[in-house]
Amino acid sequence: MTIPGAWRRAAGGAGLLGADGTVRPTIFAEMSSLAMRTGAINLGQGFPDEDGPAEVLEAAVAAIRDGENQYPPGIGISDLRVAVAEHQRRFYGVELDPDREVLITAGATEGIAATLLALLEAGDEVVTFEPYYDEYGAIIALAGGVHRTVPLEPPAFRPDLDRLRATVNDRTRVILVNTPHNPTGAVLDRETLTAVVELAELHDAIIVTDSVYEHLTFGPEHIAVETLPGARARTIAISSGGKTFNTTGWKVGWLTAPAELVTAVLAVKQFLTYVNGAPFQPAIAIGLRLPDAYFSGIADALARKRDLLSDGLRAAGFGVFPSDGTYFVVADAAPLGFPDAVELCRTLPELAGVVAVPLGAFARDEYATRTAALVRFAFCKRVDVLEEAARRLASISAR
Repeated sequence: MTIPGAWRRAAGGAGLLGADGTVRPTIFAEMSSLAMRTGAINLGQGFPDEDGPAEVLEAAVAAIRDGENQYPPGIGISDLRVAVAEHQRRFYGVELDPDREVLITAGATEGIAATLLALLEAGDEVVTFEPYYDEYGAIIALAGGVHRTVPLEPPAFRPDLDRLRATVNDRTRVILVNTPHNPTGAVLDRETLTAVVELAELHDAIIVTDSVYEHLTFGPEHIAVETLPGARARTIAISSGGKTFNTTGWKVGWLTAPAELVTAVLAVKQFLTYVNGAPFQPAIAIGLRLPDAYFSGIADALARKRDLLSDGLRAAGFGVFPSDGTYFVVADAAPLGFPDAVELCRTLPELAGVVAVPLGAFARDEYATRTAALVRFAFCKRVDVLEEAARRLASISAR
């Protein structure tokens, strides 16, 4: 039976639609299933294996017991919207009206989807950097948009700014910027982000930022795009509590923007989930108000985990690229004699009892081809798990 509909555009935009019309599972689903089936250590999907801060978890339990289990307001509970506004002032100096310029979403994923569905007309272009989070391609296609990409070039994963200038044009409706960047671990610098703002002004585009790893940087400063000259009036900034507070399953995110942009996104968002996470919203508000030491501490702890896994990968014979943020490090399997990361990732559980994902899963044909040997590993796991993964990976070079 042939099932018509827009789902084909979404699957095709995410690179999941085969030439024969069949839909493949995402590489994350495939690799996580492989990890469960084989008992391999899952360094493929980016979720922590440790709970977040006790005060945040306890606040959610208290909210459930206190009866906060029904629909929250459509824009999010007042206290969380205020906490988001406080967070933006505290870390970036951005002043927001929590009643008009903050919207709570079902994670950053819904925030991105609602934003693109709200802003795009058929044929509008969206520019992203490549590799990119697979949701971007799916939603751009679902909205009838055209996805243009600018490659991030290894080893530093920086874009060619002339290529960026040649890609953004008067048909560009949205420039979608993910920094710190999944999957490469790059933290985009001021020169790159300033160029984005200048191009958005020149071509009257909206900037959408995906900054879910905003507090997880290891040296370089995370620059909030909306703080740059000329950016505030045309930027929708999206983030979430999942990565910062080790609560990826709660799916509590937010976006901040000028009121007219929030209104436009809300017009779509209210017909997606409507609302979500009633008892988790006050808990995330508690998290956003934790002292500075918490935020610097999670970054320091992750940096040590990055170093542990990176050292293990080097000892196993991989080439390892720098990671300045996020949960991820990219490694080159070619020195080990594996030019095809997809093939390696499918055999890695048998070879070493570890699961990872190929970088090409986040890219299209040309970029995927020339980075075919690159693999993304997640280091957001317990230290003992990473130590065991490094020990297992060392067996590859011994073969």
